[in-house]
Amino acid sequence: MTTEVTILNHDGIAVLFVDNPPVNALGASVRAGLRDGMRKILASAEYKAVVLACAGRTFISGADIREFDREMAGVGINEINSLFEKSEKPVVAAIHGVAFGGGLEVAMGCHFRIGAKDAQYGQPEVKLGLIPGGGGTQRLPRAIGPVRAVEMIISGDPIRSGEALELGLIDEIFEGDPVAAGVAFARKALAEKRALVPLRDNTSKLAAAPADHALFKDVAAKAIGRKRGLEAPMACAEAVSWCFDVPFDEAIKREWELFVKLKAGAESKALRHIFFAERAGSKIPGVAPDTKPRKVSSVAVLGAGTMGGGIAMSFANAGIPVRLIEVGQEALERGLGVIRKNYESAAARGGITSETADKRFGLIEGAVGIESSAEADLVIEAVFETMAVKKEVFSKLDAVVKPGAILATNTSFLDVDAIAATTSRPQDVIGMHFFSPANIMKLCEIVRGDKTSPDVLATVVSLAKSIGKTPVVVGVCHGFVGNRMLLPRIQQASRMLLEGALPQQVDAVATKFGMMGPLAMGDLAGLDIGWRSRKDSGLTSPIEDALCERGRFGQKTGAGYYRYENGSRSPIPDPEVDALIVETSRELNITRRTFDDGEIHQRLIYPLINEGARILEEGIASRASDIDLVWLHGYGWPARTGGPMFLADQIGLTEIRNALYAIAEADKDELLRPAPVLERLAESGGTFASFK
Repeated sequence: MTTEVTILNHDGIAVLFVDNPPVNALGASVRAGLRDGMRKILASAEYKAVVLACAGRTFISGADIREFDREMAGVGINEINSLFEKSEKPVVAAIHGVAFGGGLEVAMGCHFRIGAKDAQYGQPEVKLGLIPGGGGTQRLPRAIGPVRAVEMIISGDPIRSGEALELGLIDEIFEGDPVAAGVAFARKALAEKRALVPLRDNTSKLAAAPADHALFKDVAAKAIGRKRGLEAPMACAEAVSWCFDVPFDEAIKREWELFVKLKAGAESKALRHIFFAERAGSKIPGVAPDTKPRKVSSVAVLGAGTMGGGIAMSFANAGIPVRLIEVGQEALERGLGVIRKNYESAAARGGITSETADKRFGLIEGAVGIESSAEADLVIEAVFETMAVKKEVFSKLDAVVKPGAILATNTSFLDVDAIAATTSRPQDVIGMHFFSPANIMKLCEIVRGDKTSPDVLATVVSLAKSIGKTPVVVGVCHGFVGNRMLLPRIQQASRMLLEGALPQQVDAVATKFGMMGPLAMGDLAGLDIGWRSRKDSGLTSPIEDALCERGRFGQKTGAGYYRYENGSRSPIPDPEVDALIVETSRELNITRRTFDDGEIHQRLIYPLINEGARILEEGIASRASDIDLVWLHGYGWPARTGGPMFLADQIGLTEIRNALYAIAEADKDELLRPAPVLERLAESGGTFASFK
């Protein structure tokens, strides 16, 4: 026996008790403990039945993912389940919290399963680029039918106890202590002499499978289609299909072999990197874990435009009341009208019910005048992206908002410290950079100012999580992390347009890589934002400036780099833009040439990575993985590559460095030369992941 697994004797009922904080992960020691414990129970005449239960706030939450980066030695789930299934003593899994991945697989090895009312069950391995490897692809179809099983496994999304009971995954819903409930159920099973039929031998829900085979294929195809070219969803569908015509033991053997193959693949490594990056991102350097956040009971958002409306919706979607403030009634009504239309559209598509739409809209209160924010605990400014306007707003907020309130700016580029300096309370000022559309995009860059207090930082990070965002703490610089790295990408796209490429060619390369093209993205975000910022700083971007001067701001005006018909978001190449590009090249005496896709790809990606290296060295981001999160959740970077810094490590920093030298020489731009830290890491064989 191991320290994580013990046997508790409840008057002849053995409780195989797992206590492996914080989430009872199914690591090697736990697996060994379950095997050894079960052997002892089976060898003892003292025990008449077995209950598998866990300490703390959850059942077995899944595998110890840290093991996936090395050879997975020791006891396997299938060995444990074999002991459960062959037992002549009833084995009951008493589930509370979550039973995910290996946790659900072990539970499905038991003869019976009971669940707490709020328990959840799922096979989320696909989200790590894997298939279930402990029998999940074969037992779940036998428990709930192959159609619902393939849908659950490919989506990776959990179900709750009500549905689990209806489907047959669990036998009963309980309230109260899992151990007591499990012991009571075990006694009932003994008294009623219930048949002990393991799921592996229960083919009743597969009996009708031939008739449902077409439905199975249709559901699997739709689920795969929603995963956009990832390898694991297709592997999941293949593995589940074996339940139709492959003997159980052979299917289990194949399942494990496919799991091991996927585990060693690039896709799973990237997705596991993201898993750990998101957990590391919650740790804020310089802020003690026990820092007490401020109480936020009321939120106000200044500006009812695209960003302000989206931010307000983010709070309302999480059930948090918010006051949306504008300078005039007309602008307020216009903003509220857009929000109502967004909710109505979501309800019409079936994303939410009409009742939910009404409830969420009802949480947004409109108001006119900045004084309406006076009693808010948090005020988020989302007005025009110019420093003069931002400073004026914060100066007014300082005069009207109560002491102790947090003042946040949604600026995407500007100096948060300069904005904070216009107030008498810079310690209460912070950046909350939401991404458009703010009600959908997961990222929120939390910009820590020079004087931002630790409790403000802790409060805003926690609040961002509560509204479903992925917060990433960054430092103050022009564009922070995301937009600062975006600038070299935009610049390279603009230069390639001047030198011979067209928007649709550049964007097609980006789309093939798995993310939105930089020019289509510019249209989505609004070309006028960068245009105004460049006017403030005296910078220029010949083609984009020319588009804006013609009123082509992107999707919001129906025309930007592309044209958009009847409110559609689908970009249509525009001969007028092509002609404008060619004419601009001629005016600047630039000889146009042909580009191949490989060069376009490198020029879109490598300068961006180079800027990320500078950001790391300057301490604007604390970890390379934080940079990856920004790009994954804010810019649609393809998850299968793990983010720009992770991808660079996989390509090799020597190759990145050499390519950057070539790009810098071609562009005659010293800023494109490898950053010092990239140069050093390339020379030493280091990685961004190891950079401290």
